[in-house]
Amino acid sequence: MVGLARSGVAAALALRMRGAEVIGVDAGRPDAPGLADAAGRLVEAGVEVRLDASGVDLAARARTLIKSPGVPQNAPVVQAARARGTPVLGELELAWRLIPNQFIAVTGTNGKTTTSEWIGHVHAEAGLPAVVAGNVGRAASSLAVDPGLPEDATVVCEASSFQLEDTDFFSPEAAVLLNLSPDHLDRHGTYEDYVAAKLRIFANQGNDDVAVAPADLPVEDLSGCARRVLFGAGPGPELSRRAGYLWWDERPVLAVDEIGLPGEHNVENAMATAAVCLARGVDAEAVAGGLRTFAGVRHRLERVAAQDGVTWVNDSKATNVASTLVALRSFPGGIHLIAGGRGKQQDFTPLAPLVAERCRAVYLIGEAAAELAEAVAPAGVPVHQAGDMEHAVALARAAAQAGEVVLLSPACASFDQYPDFEARGDHFRALVTAV
Repeated sequence: MVGLARSGVAAALALRMRGAEVIGVDAGRPDAPGLADAAGRLVEAGVEVRLDASGVDLAARARTLIKSPGVPQNAPVVQAARARGTPVLGELELAWRLIPNQFIAVTGTNGKTTTSEWIGHVHAEAGLPAVVAGNVGRAASSLAVDPGLPEDATVVCEASSFQLEDTDFFSPEAAVLLNLSPDHLDRHGTYEDYVAAKLRIFANQGNDDVAVAPADLPVEDLSGCARRVLFGAGPGPELSRRAGYLWWDERPVLAVDEIGLPGEHNVENAMATAAVCLARGVDAEAVAGGLRTFAGVRHRLERVAAQDGVTWVNDSKATNVASTLVALRSFPGGIHLIAGGRGKQQDFTPLAPLVAERCRAVYLIGEAAAELAEAVAPAGVPVHQAGDMEHAVALARAAAQAGEVVLLSPACASFDQYPDFEARGDHFRALVTAV
């Protein structure tokens, strides 16, 4: 097992509890946050653990190499395993092979966490057992040893491009692609390779499966053999938006203004949710009820406080430019934007027009701060090099006035200062609510 973050630990424990001999390897420093605790759990379970090691010397002992999503394809231990002809499996592929339940897999550049949780919520409204896992919340492989997982429960699995690029035979009964825009180019190299990784979600599906995608998706072929279910505006898609309603099978599902989450992006997420659930036979009234009552997810446009008339919003899940653009469009103006972190070879310049239109000031943190400052300079609003979250929150608190919004929407990954976007959002929330 290479990579001992959340997914790697879950996969290692799942294999060990099934009686396999497991070696866990992580190239991170032993004193890295959380790594020592993870190593301790694995050792207690009988896993041999090597920290601060590449694992290349161990490749000869392995019959199979399981790779965490965060481990790149060019990692020396991965290359060594492939050179020896050793099978290399991703954690998602492993989970799918171990779990007999049906899968609904959800991917896309933006909205996949919200949509995955929304699909789970609709199942609950319908009285159908479902569990949400994968790139959101618990790792999918942890379900393989969960005695509480009902045999008839549907696994709703958020799937990232990192996870999908490591799949060989992964074939969910339903797959959803929400949207595509450049992201993770530091990992995939080109936009074409990133898109190819996303399309792996459909590649092995059969005739009895369901493939859900936007009607205007700029892709010629989704691949696979599944039944195509499109969503979008006008009368053409199976799940259509027209005359102020969402329609399915020429019947109205609910009015657009009844959708429980605000924002045009959430109308798209709601359409995808409805499309996959209805295509799989979930009761239409339960679908409509779930679309009305879903309250959203943490770290995605999450309102964490209202203080002296200032609204504080945690959008730490916005790890790319497209997500931050969605966040900026969600408020009419008066925004104090906290952004920055580790860049992913994105072009930040598309932020400038909306920053000019809706922001009072920008507070930058992390490694990409200088690059972001240059990109948003044409907006003509004050830009502060805050450095870290504590200083950014303090500066925004001093400047924001009643009726305005302090928005953490970084447009960057978190790994320069935090182990993940959840930790970044939690730190923001703690700083905001500490007063």
